[in-house]
Amino acid sequence: QVQLVESGGGLVQPGGSLRLSCTVSGSIVSLGIMGWYRQAPGKERELVASISSSGGTNYADSMKDRFTISRDNARKTVALQMNSLKPEDTAVYYCNAYVRSLWTSNYVNYWGKGTLVTISS
Repeated sequence: QVQLVESGGGLVQPGGSLRLSCTVSGSIVSLGIMGWYRQAPGKERELVASISSSGGTNYADSMKDRFTISRDNARKTVALQMNSLKPEDTAVYYCNAYVRSLWTSNYVNYWGKGTLVTISS
């Protein structure tokens, strides 16, 4: 059983910062690409940022100057540092990871349950 658990969401004023973290647990053999997605009310889920096992990163254009993704392979965590937050960043943020476990020969995609980020004064 593989689980992704996010933490760090909350209410922040515009211009503020927030750090999200996601921990992957279970019978994990290796982690592939990890990432963060978000879904705002009434909108489709969209990619925020992703990071490969070797540290290569990819960001959505609107976020690459404000957000930084990082990972700790030993701790099986992925983090998202968000700065200069705007009201339009309000969304549920989901952790995503490709995981090879003891029970699978290939990488399987998993999602966390999400953490709510609200940007409001």
